[in-house]
Amino acid sequence: MTFTLNLSREDMRALGYRIVDILVEHFQDLPEKPVTRKADRPTMETRLRQAIPEQGANALEVLDQLQQDVFSNIMHTDHPRFFAFVPSPSNFVGVMADALVSGFNVFAGTWLEASGPTQIELVTVDWLRQACGLPDSASGLFVSGGSMANMTALAVARHIKLGDRIEGAAVYFSDQTHSSIERGLRVLGFQDHQMHKIQSDDCFRLDVSALQRAVKADRASGRLPFCVVANAGTTNTGAIDPLPALADYCHQEGLWLHVDGAYGAAAVFCERGQALLEGLARVDSMSLDPHKWLFQPYEIGCVLVREERWLKETFHILPEYLADIERREGEVNFCDRGIQLTRGFRALKLWMSLQVFGRAGFQEAVNRGFEMSEIAEAAVRELPNWQVVTPAQMGVVTFRCVPEGLSPEKLNRLNRELVDEMIADGFAMISSTMLRGQTVLRMCTINPRTIKADVRETIERLDNMSKRLLQ
Repeated sequence: MTFTLNLSREDMRALGYRIVDILVEHFQDLPEKPVTRKADRPTMETRLRQAIPEQGANALEVLDQLQQDVFSNIMHTDHPRFFAFVPSPSNFVGVMADALVSGFNVFAGTWLEASGPTQIELVTVDWLRQACGLPDSASGLFVSGGSMANMTALAVARHIKLGDRIEGAAVYFSDQTHSSIERGLRVLGFQDHQMHKIQSDDCFRLDVSALQRAVKADRASGRLPFCVVANAGTTNTGAIDPLPALADYCHQEGLWLHVDGAYGAAAVFCERGQALLEGLARVDSMSLDPHKWLFQPYEIGCVLVREERWLKETFHILPEYLADIERREGEVNFCDRGIQLTRGFRALKLWMSLQVFGRAGFQEAVNRGFEMSEIAEAAVRELPNWQVVTPAQMGVVTFRCVPEGLSPEKLNRLNRELVDEMIADGFAMISSTMLRGQTVLRMCTINPRTIKADVRETIERLDNMSKRLLQ
């Protein structure tokens, strides 16, 4: 019998083995490739725009086209010299875990359909809970990334603290907070005037005194303060808000404390991170992105809440067509803990990676991110015409080229042009950001495959580029 949408055993093996070979070559050869290659839209239209094929083609030929036209035109966020934004270094074990998940097409929404995968997710989430120091009562789930993790946590805060009645409610966070917080709050129904953005202090941390004044003023005017969002490693500078002081204040005032740890919370896997993140164990909720500093392929974020029952209280709905899933006490249905019913088996890649490399391997890899940013800072300090704006912290350092005689506008333009030069060069990738009106360059050095020479040569190339631009 001939089946549609099917390959022969031989063709499946040929395709699968070729894909594995391509991935192995990618991991092995990546340091020698340009960090970024970008084609313009007309070129991509010419190469890839077509009608739905009436008849199928050979799978290996399709794979050849992908290599030639698609994967040759991407920015490698897993490259050891990708220092822009927040890298996603990935690891081969996690990649193979994702292949298994896709192959078995796991639906991880209910215990009935995925008792094994559900237990793996429970265990892996609990590993992260323990690493962050949250109590036994805490739990969570895996979602697509930090944006969804933050919104899920804020939905829980809205339900538990406000009973979903948001009129007059107010949320507080610093001007360094990731845009996903504002976006999530908007989706949850909050208006801009309910989001109070507190100016950060000289170290780009949430100013507790300014927060206290804002809360006091809002209460005096009849508003209802209910939530504070703190940062465990900002995207801009790696700054950590004063978590112990914020925990004390929120407990005293009856405010929900959510920590956006999408970038930095994974630093608890090394001793330096644990010391910097003191107070993390006292939060009501938090986000953490394993596809960042825990080296997993996209997509995997994690949301943790202090009381496991809060998740089900917020999200549980049982329609008649799901009556079969609630038959045994003690079975966990992750569809009751978040927004998704249909959800993939995201936990496997992190679980397998921890099984293969162990906590010690992750500790060493996370610690390396700290060390590489300190090497970058030292390299910048050795150069004339360059200034460190924020020192290395949590794997992030910011700096700028500041030759004498240029106006503030020209200095900003020069530093923006350096990013463009770096993109065109292809050797490495950095990004810029704005701090107190100044354009600064930013390096995030969390890839464990980055070596000292990668960092130093990137700084050296930036210096040479600046000299050419100033001629």
